[in-house]
This record gives sequence, structure tokens and C-alpha cells, in this order.
Amino acid sequence: VFDAPQPLGFWMKNTYIPLSIAFVDGAGRIVNIEDMKPQDESTHWSRGLALYAIEMKQGWFAAKGIGPGDTVKGLPPPALH
Repeated sequence: VFDAPQPLGFWMKNTYIPLSIAFVDGAGRIVNIEDMKPQDESTHWSRGLALYAIEMKQGWFAAKGIGPGDTVKGLPPPALH
């Protein structure tokens, strides 16, 4: 959970397993999902403002039929400062 909706970028420099990342906006809507390769320093960006990033084993979202535009429920609220 990030402090405010913003463009988010992730990389896999020290990660040894392939992951998929879902970028989620403040309303819980999945903005986009990106597959990421192990130990890759390429940055994977949200395609809009995101408040959450959810990482799962690569292919998990596709196997569950989850994609951009779907809504995630039960997310924690952002921290208030």
C-alpha cells in the first residue's frame, strides 16, 4: 500500500522467481498486470495512478481469469500521515 495514488514502477534485480504484478488504483480496480522475469532490471510501470501493487507467482492472475478492469476487495486503506 502506498501513501497516495501515483505512477508505480517495479523491477526484479534480486528476485529469483518469475512474478506477475497487478497495479491497482484507489478504487480497487486493476489498472494493468505485468509479467516480470527473475533478476531483470527492466522497470515495469503502472499504466495509470496506482495505490497498490500485488505480486503473485507468474501466471496466477491469468489462471484465475483476473485482468485489468477487475476489482479487488478488502484492500487496506493507505496510511494517514
